[in-house]
Amino acid sequence: MKEVTIVGAGLVGSLWAVYMSKAGYNVKIFEKRSDIRKTDIAAGKSINLALSTRGWKAFETVGIADEIRKIAIPMYGRTMHDLEGNLTYQPYGLDDQAIYSVSRGGINAKMMDIAEDHGTTQIHFNELCTDVELAKGVAYFKNLESGEETKVESDLIFAADGAFSAVRYNAMQKLDRFNYEQRYIDDGYREILLPANDDGSYKLEKNTLHIWPRGRFMLIALPNEDGSFTCTLFMPHRDNEYSFENLKAREDINDFFKNVFPDFFELMPNVAEAWADHPLSSLAIIRCYPWAHGKTVLMGDAAHATVPFYGQGMNSGFEDCSIMWELMQQHNQDWKTIFEAFQVSRKPNGDAVQNLSLDNYYVMRDYVGDPEFLLQKKFERRISELYPEKYMPLYSQVSFSHIPYAEAYEKGKEQDKFIKSIMSKYDIAALFENEGIDEIIHNYYGETVDN
Repeated sequence: MKEVTIVGAGLVGSLWAVYMSKAGYNVKIFEKRSDIRKTDIAAGKSINLALSTRGWKAFETVGIADEIRKIAIPMYGRTMHDLEGNLTYQPYGLDDQAIYSVSRGGINAKMMDIAEDHGTTQIHFNELCTDVELAKGVAYFKNLESGEETKVESDLIFAADGAFSAVRYNAMQKLDRFNYEQRYIDDGYREILLPANDDGSYKLEKNTLHIWPRGRFMLIALPNEDGSFTCTLFMPHRDNEYSFENLKAREDINDFFKNVFPDFFELMPNVAEAWADHPLSSLAIIRCYPWAHGKTVLMGDAAHATVPFYGQGMNSGFEDCSIMWELMQQHNQDWKTIFEAFQVSRKPNGDAVQNLSLDNYYVMRDYVGDPEFLLQKKFERRISELYPEKYMPLYSQVSFSHIPYAEAYEKGKEQDKFIKSIMSKYDIAALFENEGIDEIIHNYYGETVDN
């Protein structure tokens, strides 16, 4: 039986172990962290994740989707909270399409269990990767508890060890002509857990993603299974009227929430006490190439880490797995050909996810509460209802289809320009009120249009 080493027991590493076990490989995963299933997975950095169509396909391909559905909560749209506490709801798609809230720690623990239950996967914890001989398939590890050093030889090495990949840092980045870019954005994030009511019920509407857009910063909330919400404040680290640098004292934190998120403060008047429960964290985009060398390949965040504002970091990593699997079938497990085809096809899509994520950050924090933006989304939604075969909004292309990210990104820019040109010619709000909107849409989409 061929031996496979996977570095990293996170989301992508655990899922890929299931795929490789299914293909008949003997799989060993080496993970730097201790076993999160034996610790408090609610602590630390754990931004709740939004699982969408691409991720579900990756699960369905190996028959584990039903297991993940048990811990996933559907969110059918986003609910915006303004300063006065007024709510505006915007559906994500058509016919009750939803993205699904999952706890990072919860889904990671579940997938570790699934990986160990499928085939011959063994997970070794507290193992730091110190070096890799990329062409030979040899990896070196140091146990962080015992100090013992191990040399592991295998037929293939899959580096799924995250944005700050040890495989990439210790080996890939030493290659001649290896391109690498690490870019931090100005904003960081801090999590706050909004607990359930005393009776276990939710303090906010359960099946929606809540957003408090405030221009240069925002707060979001995603539901958990126990009635709580994982809330995340995204804000500049410094050099801004509202920044993490300026929020240190309890009084300052309370004043901030009272003035900027008053309806949230009413729900959680003890927010200042919970402020230090989770660390302040930074956000970075990682771009690199090539992703493969010899017997070794980068997957997921190790290859294309992004910021979390389109909810596609996890989904794109899972899509790496399903695409790699398809290439295995196409090329009869000729791994040199598979690795080359993988990086050539996935690199543009990794870049596109990063572009989408940055663009959507500005949408979420600046525009989701803007009447003109909301009107445009309402207009686009009506077009897609009348002509679903001709018009799919960018968000639906990304979250509810398998259109390559790069293709969706370019198509989305074309569509946005075209829609804005129509809106500049007509009073769209008035047309909705007097029910004349459909006639305008028929005029443009009744015949094939190039937008």
